[in-house]
Amino acid sequence: MIRVLVVDDSTFMRMSIADLLQKDPEIKVVDTARDGMEALEKAAKLDVDVITLDVEMPRLNGLDTLKKLMETNPLPVIMVSSLTEDGAESTLRAMEYGAQDFIPKTLSNDKDAFGQELRKKVRALARRKSIVRLKYHHKPAAQPLTHQTSHPAQPQRPARAPAKRTAGSNAIGGAGKGPRDLVVIGVSTGGPPVVQKILSQLPGDLPACILIAQHMPATFTGPFAKRLDSVSKLTVTEAKNGDRLVNGHAYVCPGGMHIGLRLAGPLPEVMVTEHPRSALYKPTVNVLMETAGNIMGRRTLGVMLTGMGNDGVDGAQVLRDKGGLLIAQSEASCVVYGMPKAVVDANLANLVLDADDIAQAIVATVRG
Repeated sequence: MIRVLVVDDSTFMRMSIADLLQKDPEIKVVDTARDGMEALEKAAKLDVDVITLDVEMPRLNGLDTLKKLMETNPLPVIMVSSLTEDGAESTLRAMEYGAQDFIPKTLSNDKDAFGQELRKKVRALARRKSIVRLKYHHKPAAQPLTHQTSHPAQPQRPARAPAKRTAGSNAIGGAGKGPRDLVVIGVSTGGPPVVQKILSQLPGDLPACILIAQHMPATFTGPFAKRLDSVSKLTVTEAKNGDRLVNGHAYVCPGGMHIGLRLAGPLPEVMVTEHPRSALYKPTVNVLMETAGNIMGRRTLGVMLTGMGNDGVDGAQVLRDKGGLLIAQSEASCVVYGMPKAVVDANLANLVLDADDIAQAIVATVRG
């Protein structure tokens, strides 16, 4: 049984979220809380697996509650966010502080879809409880990254096993070695902090362009791109249809759209489109990786990061068939090991790496 604490200052939202969660017989809402102070007290007393947390609350708001929780009693947390730019900014900060995922408040638009998505996220994150506790226990909550003009000294980390190679002759550094000037990143649940970590570690003169398909609402992708730009030496913008491929530039797909490549005469350019409208996810990683593979072929490096489901595996197959290379994030460093697992299980990943090691691998690969 998955035990959930629901935290929201609105009585209506507390009751609605609790009712929707308990439609799943494997989920039990053990209690609710009206504000952050009450949430911290109840989380300390109850055996909780997952917390849903509102952002705006009296006495102690969601961000301050989250920071205190991660310092004293780390647990998987899903932020329940308003679909506004302010809500997006707060949610992105929350994920830096340790929230595992977020869900926009869309009860008034589609209650059934909201409930289905919330239950799916709770089930996925409940399995991460022990990992979250191990990661944050006795450590201060993470602070937001700030722009740096030089690399600070890095603390020593324990040695770990060598990176896992999974795809034989085309393994990075092997027969497939050569410059790659396009990097395509697919990511979903738990992705924003990982994407931020990777981009913040890349040099401004990276000889490649980066395209990012992050499953995220339309009102969130603009603030997400601005946040990435503020912490990265790269230039990061929300993509527009027809953007040029520029080295040292990263484009984030607008929410509700798809991103990929198309030819404008002899040259490739960024494509932002509503099609296919039938896609389960917008953006779908399949469009990004398939079009990149078909147009750029072996000049492409694909990166599959944390996320539920298997979006991107079909596109990854095309990318590999056309000579591209693929890095998958390791299970241990994923919030949800779904999308990377799908490409690993299909034997499409050249390397499986912890999130901390992906930036270095990108630099080494694109420079050939």
